[in-house]
Amino acid sequence: SGRAASPSGRAVRAGVAPAARTPRYVHPHRQSSQRTPLIAAGAALVIVIAAALGIGYQFFWRSVEFSVNGEERTVQINTSVQQLLEDNDYFGVKAGRLLSVGGNVISEDGGDRCAVTFDGEQLEAEDLVEARVVDDSQITVADGADAVEPYKEETVDALPGIQMDGSGAIQFVSQWGKAGKKVVWTGEQSGETVDKEVIEEPVDMVVSALNPKPKGDKKYIALTFDDGPSGYTDDILAILREKNAKATFFNLGGNAGARSKTVVDNGNQLASHTNQHMNLPTCDRDTLRSEITTAADAIERASGVRPQMIRAPYGAFTATEWARSADLISCNVLWNIDTLDWKLPGASSITNNVLTNAYNGAIALMHDGGGNRSQDVEALPAIIDGLRADGYELVTVSDLMELDGRFPEDVVNGAVEMPEDAALPAL
Repeated sequence: SGRAASPSGRAVRAGVAPAARTPRYVHPHRQSSQRTPLIAAGAALVIVIAAALGIGYQFFWRSVEFSVNGEERTVQINTSVQQLLEDNDYFGVKAGRLLSVGGNVISEDGGDRCAVTFDGEQLEAEDLVEARVVDDSQITVADGADAVEPYKEETVDALPGIQMDGSGAIQFVSQWGKAGKKVVWTGEQSGETVDKEVIEEPVDMVVSALNPKPKGDKKYIALTFDDGPSGYTDDILAILREKNAKATFFNLGGNAGARSKTVVDNGNQLASHTNQHMNLPTCDRDTLRSEITTAADAIERASGVRPQMIRAPYGAFTATEWARSADLISCNVLWNIDTLDWKLPGASSITNNVLTNAYNGAIALMHDGGGNRSQDVEALPAIIDGLRADGYELVTVSDLMELDGRFPEDVVNGAVEMPEDAALPAL
């Protein structure tokens, strides 16, 4: 009926609020203890930030003192050596050059940019970015080293050299050369090829030169005739037949013909004076070999005999000619007695030159072609008679070598073959 029950069960008048509760008391110490963790956390954060700043300064932001080429400098700590170089234009040092494998300059600045020593240690180019400047770093910057162009490396034959041994009238190969092995570099830019290392030493070819010294009590001598055959050859052969004497004829391939065969048929020795009487040291390799082989072909066609024995025109046959053609010949024959018949000194002078200079094993130079050889024809009978009167037997050059005993059999017989494992020198 308008009354409500109170919490105690008593009725109260409607619309009258209950009495307010008394507030609970909070002790001041309890409030303080709640704020303490927040303050501590803030302080810790400050300490961490301060420590981080200190560490950052110590290891990342501060300047350090160091030296470059003995000069004191400062820079931000942990600056890379590469950055230091770039910022200071490499301290004025020069870049190395780019060289060919043969040592020629391809580019003035294509080598190493600089050479850097860092605290006593040489740095490679790839280390410059990782190396960092710290307190008291000692840095030396010097000119860059030259660099070699990119190259191709391969192992190839190392061709033998050549040695000339002795100064006698008959030259021949006494030792064949053998190839070794070597490493060569070929430059990718220059195209140059150079030897870098010998892996296996080659064996040099040796050309010996001996003067024949026939053994025994008898004396022997060889008369030789160059530049034929010609019309004078017929007269000379007739005299040799009449006196039962032998000689050696060095025919020019360009002159070879029926008379070349007559030389052989009469028991004389036929050899080559090359094809066109060229000065062989002035020839390139191909021309030299052609001079020898063309003459041999022509003489063989004319006579049926293929000569390996040659006499180089003017006696000019150097180590270079041997290196280029040793596989084509058995020997090169010079002379010990020069009659100087080409000067046309008179028959008696030619005769005296032979007789006064004769000795056992001597080789006398005369001519049956290349000009007027009438004085040789006139002198020949007296030469043969005078030599025989002095106890000489007239033989061929090959006979002299055989009587000597020091010359290899294949050289004596004109049957030299270069061994399969041999190699000609590189000249």
